[in-house]
Amino acid sequence: MFVRNFSFLVISAGMLLAITSCQKDNNNDSTHLKVRLTDNPYQASEVNVEIKEVNVNLSNDSTGWMQLETHAGIYNLLDLQNGIDTLLAQGVVPTGTLKEIRFVLGNENSIKIGDNVYPLTIPSGAESGLKIKLNKMLNASLDSLLIDFDAALSIFQEGTDNFKLKPVLKIK
Repeated sequence: MFVRNFSFLVISAGMLLAITSCQKDNNNDSTHLKVRLTDNPYQASEVNVEIKEVNVNLSNDSTGWMQLETHAGIYNLLDLQNGIDTLLAQGVVPTGTLKEIRFVLGNENSIKIGDNVYPLTIPSGAESGLKIKLNKMLNASLDSLLIDFDAALSIFQEGTDNFKLKPVLKIK
């Protein structure tokens, strides 16, 4: 009798474990999104960009913007080369199709060439932010994007001491 009850208990526990391990997580309506930053090589000592916030949009209009928890600061893009990247922002967003990413920049942008530091001006970048259009379906529970802030294609020298940043951003 004891053996039969014990066998029944073991089989019941095994079935319960099998059923619960096969059940899907019903909480698939949000995604933990991470945005990482990297750069291609450029011939300067430093290329510093102040990033204040990162926003994402999951709708086709301007009503779907969400601000991610951003590690705001001044980033030397040249420190983010040759496979090195950094976590720039993260947050929990509704699972769906990511339509846009926007970087809001500050005014502390500069380029260092040799021993000289020059301001980097960003035409309209501080007001409207830098936007990347995309159409990426987010994976449920966790997803990550790697943004290449391509300094080599983004910096233009106009005159001796005048540098402009017209960012070229790519999703990798």
